[in-house]
Amino acid sequence: MIEIKDLLARFNSLLISEEIKISSLIKAVKEVAKIDINKDEVKIKGSTVFLSIKPIYKNEIFLKKDKILNKITESLGSKAPKEIL
Repeated sequence: MIEIKDLLARFNSLLISEEIKISSLIKAVKEVAKIDINKDEVKIKGSTVFLSIKPIYKNEIFLKKDKILNKITESLGSKAPKEIL
């Protein structure tokens, strides 16, 4: 039987990796598009990033999406998100 601490350790590692992905995305967006995003405006499901920000900012990010995704891929490697919505 799996102990609770082992189960919680698995969830903790998942949460940390999500936080790393989010912080990497925020850093890349700020560097490339010069837009500040809060952590609570970003959701990651699978390999897709969902942004709940103003449409004008989404348009700017969408125009520079390739550069942003390249930056994220440089820092995270194969675990990087593949799409931004």
